[in-house]
Amino acid sequence: MTSLPGADAFHSEGHGPNAGVGVLLSHGFTGSPVSLAAWARHLADRGYAVSLPLLPGHGTSWQELAQTPWLRWYEEYESAYLNLRKRTDCVVSAGLSMGGTLALRLAATQPVAGVVVVNPGLTFADPRARYSGVLKYFLKSVPAIGNDIRLEGQDEGAYPRTPVGAVQQLGRLFRNTAAALPNVTAPVLAFRSRVDAVVPESSMVMLRRRLVNAELEVVPLEDSYHVATMDHDAPLIFDRSSEFIRRVSSGVRA
Repeated sequence: MTSLPGADAFHSEGHGPNAGVGVLLSHGFTGSPVSLAAWARHLADRGYAVSLPLLPGHGTSWQELAQTPWLRWYEEYESAYLNLRKRTDCVVSAGLSMGGTLALRLAATQPVAGVVVVNPGLTFADPRARYSGVLKYFLKSVPAIGNDIRLEGQDEGAYPRTPVGAVQQLGRLFRNTAAALPNVTAPVLAFRSRVDAVVPESSMVMLRRRLVNAELEVVPLEDSYHVATMDHDAPLIFDRSSEFIRRVSSGVRA
């Protein structure tokens, strides 16, 4: 299926002193690369080799997402990592929301120099999510979760509906990643919005509790909602992540 306008993947070759450092980004659940496009360009402008894939089932229709297992999301992200790793000295995994979940899972299974996550998901805000495996047979979709953005005039291009079947798959990804967090040893930089209608604070509690073998720095975002990469605090995320990537990659470049 053809991707929606603006939902295309983004890839950039590195240049200058940072050419040997790769940054792998991932958008969130029901979203697309639109939500991270400015971040990707910011990093590419600084010479990093950047890869921002469009995850399977995304950027097309919510009906297609309903038929897509979570392993396909991860496999696409991991494949982009392997391609990036072939042409760089090291890779930093990063992502927004579910993209942050994928970035953490990758760090538990592949060597990365660091991890940057923005409002990463590990738990659900809606208690009905735990029953999605049954509900999907009676309720195909629920209202959208997209565009939780404080800054006016922004549109992340998320689906108009959230498929319940895909929520079940997201829950499986959450559980799998939470179990793998003790295997993460690379430093983690997490940005957390004070107000977030999509990812509950229990996700950060889970991250702190299970990330026992890695350095964790949490930066609060005072003026943004869930899609913080398109919100008032986006410049803070871009600058702090760039500095973090510079620091964690400095000791592993060829």
